[in-house]
Amino acid sequence: MNLKTYFRTGEAYVWLNAGAVTLCLMMIVGILGLIAVRGMSHFWPANVMEATYHSPDGTVQTLIGELYDEKTDPASRLTEAGLPVPEGIAPTEPVTRWSIKQGNKDISGQDFVWVTRPFMSAVSYPNDLVRLERLEYGNFYGRLQSVTVKGRTTTGNYAFAALEQGIDRSNDLHAAMHALEKGRMSTINYELERLRLKERKLQLEGKLSDATQQQISQQRTQLQSDFEKERVKLEALTADLNRDSATFTTADGVSKTLALGQILHASQPNTLSALEKLGAFFSNIWHFLSEDPREANTEGGVFPAIFGTVLMVFLMTLIVTPLGVVAAIYLREYAKQGLLTQIVRIAVNNLAGVPSIVYGVFGLGFFVYVVGGSIDQLFYPESAPQPVFGTPGLLWASITLALLTLPVVIVATEEGLSRIPRSLKEGSLALGATKVETLWKVVLPMAAPSIMTGVILAIARAAGEVAPLMLVGVVKLAPELPLDFNAPFLHMDRKFMHLGFHIYDVGFQSPNVEAARPLVYATALLLVLVVAILNLSAIALRNRLRERYKALEH
Repeated sequence: MNLKTYFRTGEAYVWLNAGAVTLCLMMIVGILGLIAVRGMSHFWPANVMEATYHSPDGTVQTLIGELYDEKTDPASRLTEAGLPVPEGIAPTEPVTRWSIKQGNKDISGQDFVWVTRPFMSAVSYPNDLVRLERLEYGNFYGRLQSVTVKGRTTTGNYAFAALEQGIDRSNDLHAAMHALEKGRMSTINYELERLRLKERKLQLEGKLSDATQQQISQQRTQLQSDFEKERVKLEALTADLNRDSATFTTADGVSKTLALGQILHASQPNTLSALEKLGAFFSNIWHFLSEDPREANTEGGVFPAIFGTVLMVFLMTLIVTPLGVVAAIYLREYAKQGLLTQIVRIAVNNLAGVPSIVYGVFGLGFFVYVVGGSIDQLFYPESAPQPVFGTPGLLWASITLALLTLPVVIVATEEGLSRIPRSLKEGSLALGATKVETLWKVVLPMAAPSIMTGVILAIARAAGEVAPLMLVGVVKLAPELPLDFNAPFLHMDRKFMHLGFHIYDVGFQSPNVEAARPLVYATALLLVLVVAILNLSAIALRNRLRERYKALEH
């Protein structure tokens, strides 16, 4: 077979398509692999080194920290950049530099330091080095001197065990304080605010009588009394939290005393076995998934961002699905097929290509300022000048993304409706069913897989959008979740966190770039997994519907 005949048979194009698909799959796997390796390595407990660094100016200092990154460049490039190069090294000879996470930012002023490897000596990994994870100033590295608990000081071999017990106690106190602040105290503050708005509303309506004023005052006094009791409990927990302390020695020999209440976790990484490190690895992942962020989002977890992403996508799906299905049914089953209908279809297809930031600007201008501002004037005048719905929030973000993904659902649903045999519709009508009954009992069930395909595409796009959300509801750090135990439980007016915006904020707005870099990879991997889980759930539902109504197609 000659080359011309080979191409005429079409076999060459089959192999070309197969190669293109394989290349795309390899690129996807490579990208996901890079994200996974860079992100998951952040949670692995690395060993802590100690080394002597001989600076070019003749000073000698001790460095303690984790080996964070390594680069090798020609000596000439380092010289051009003004970096120190050891004497006797040729310009083309490679020179290795290490990035060491030395922590102790409150002492040294910088979390990371780059050093030239040839200037380092006596690199070792002593077992007595301790790594602390703190509420503020990032990690701390050093040696444990003593632990003071209830005024009793422990030193020597038993000091680290006493440190772990003290940290466990302080973490329990943190949990109790968090439960108190987010529980009863939050509820009392919420009730006080509602009481204030109720009083203000009655004043505006001219219905605030002396009896009502007295009743509101009594309720406010009772709530303030309850809050004072909870505040006393919180102060007692705070005093108890700051009772114990531990003293450490830094790399330069300076003693540093830390309150155990500021330490979240302590470890001696160089003494851990592989199995213990694996346990610490999964524990770090769990903390990342379940905790709130701190330190300008460069430390802690991303639970509020996960919660906000999933809740926003769920609400967006509830809004876009019925709107898209109803619009598609009207265009396919009820609208007269003419020039106007064709123009509407073209407009719908063009909407799918509009940049997402345009939807964000429209959502901010129309939904937030016009619709939200009107709602505030009509139903929440007592809140003025503080807006309720006239400010970006969860509701407007969900509606904006529903509008953004609406063309996808409409097009997919129309395609599904067009594939339903006309004979099934006519048979249903011939048996006495109305057009509405035919649509509900025959057409929609058979079009359900196509509808779910549109919903899957909408979920995939909405979950990864960032630009419009920056304008209509997403914030860097939300003090409260949109869902809690205070009526009406789901607070559509609250701002929320989102994984996509979290990646942008950590990657481009973080004051500590080196510390934020692994979090960018970890959060990106998490966002991919969240989108995959949402899509797989929708795909499973679609396949189930397809199997259920397969018999009708035949």
